[in-house]
Amino acid sequence: MPADRPARRGGLRPGMVWQIAARDLLTTLRDRRTLSATVLMPLILIPLFTLGLPLLMGNLIGGQQQARQQLGVVGTLPEGLRRALTTDETLPDGTVTRAGVTLVPVTDPLKAVQDGTVEAALQAAAPLPARAGDGTGTLKLYAKLSNLRAQTGAFGKVQDVVDGYNRQLATARLGTLGLGADTLEPVRIQPVDASSAQEQRSGQLAFLIPMLMMQFILAGALATALDATAGEKERGTLESLLVAPVRRAEVVTGKLLATATTALTSAAFSVAGFLLSSVIMRAYQTANPGQVATFTQAMGGQLSLTPTALLTVLGIALTTALLISSLLILVGIYARSFKEAQTYVAPINLLVVLPAVTLQFADFLNASAALYATPLIGGMLSILDTVKGSGEPAHAALAVAGNLAGTALFSLLALRSFGREEVIFRN
Repeated sequence: MPADRPARRGGLRPGMVWQIAARDLLTTLRDRRTLSATVLMPLILIPLFTLGLPLLMGNLIGGQQQARQQLGVVGTLPEGLRRALTTDETLPDGTVTRAGVTLVPVTDPLKAVQDGTVEAALQAAAPLPARAGDGTGTLKLYAKLSNLRAQTGAFGKVQDVVDGYNRQLATARLGTLGLGADTLEPVRIQPVDASSAQEQRSGQLAFLIPMLMMQFILAGALATALDATAGEKERGTLESLLVAPVRRAEVVTGKLLATATTALTSAAFSVAGFLLSSVIMRAYQTANPGQVATFTQAMGGQLSLTPTALLTVLGIALTTALLISSLLILVGIYARSFKEAQTYVAPINLLVVLPAVTLQFADFLNASAALYATPLIGGMLSILDTVKGSGEPAHAALAVAGNLAGTALFSLLALRSFGREEVIFRN
């Protein structure tokens, strides 16, 4: 071994690096399951999450508004309130935007809601006033408040109808005094959405984009990195590679190149999956205009990137692939076996998942330059900003620099491990 060391010093030889990378990539390509996880899964799962989930929520919640629920009643309701509760709200073309409820007499409102006889129940302990100024009355509204279906169905409808009924009574009383409805609202608030068009299209589930992208980068890198390190140690082929006339730095660089290639391939297909979801979303909204489609867009949105934004996302994805790949190679070469390496990878999954999940609260973060420069986390934030149309080149540059700094650190540690025989031969 000592006689080989002088021959292994010097710069990297690109041809040798590519040979090592091609060797590891061919091993990966032979595993069809890895190819499926790298190529097919992003194209299937990303549209399922970013389009299927909003469509499901949009149809469920929008469908609740257009469905007629059963509302239990105890006591006597004023005729005007009963009529308002049971009447459908429709558009000029007859489309029902909010269906009324079906009133069902019950004796025990709490039990009726708990056993599912009705979705919600009203109880009037005393006669309710028929006009404003004749006192006040209390309506108890029973519903499972922790149930999203109840909140968006009968419970929400009753609240809206009672608010409208109160306003109707107050307006009628003001009319007898020669005052109009404007008397109730001397000052009105007119909401104006200041979000950019891109932020509106990206939707409330935009945080899923960097989260899923990072997950697929990790999945794409995982098989190649562990097989090229712990897998080769287990098979006994790593020793034959290291005694060949090849420099240790070339071995590390070749394995890093192979791992980053599969990771970046997965990232590229992830972007393709998001763009496919956007195309399907536009087609759905064109074919199904209305409340459900509007809600679906608000939740899932559409990924629409300019060429500059697309290059920014791909650049961050590239450096993230290098970062994760170098970390996996470092972990893989330290492990005694493939199974042990998989055990070490579990915390890395959490390292990716936990920051990605917290991105849904990114609006509350006071993101500083240091946060954008943090490896991995800065890349997630920058991708989210880019998707929303609020990305800044300086932040993207900091995210890229942070990922490259982390890659350099992990690569140097991996190179050191490849040079230690007690690490290479621990099995």
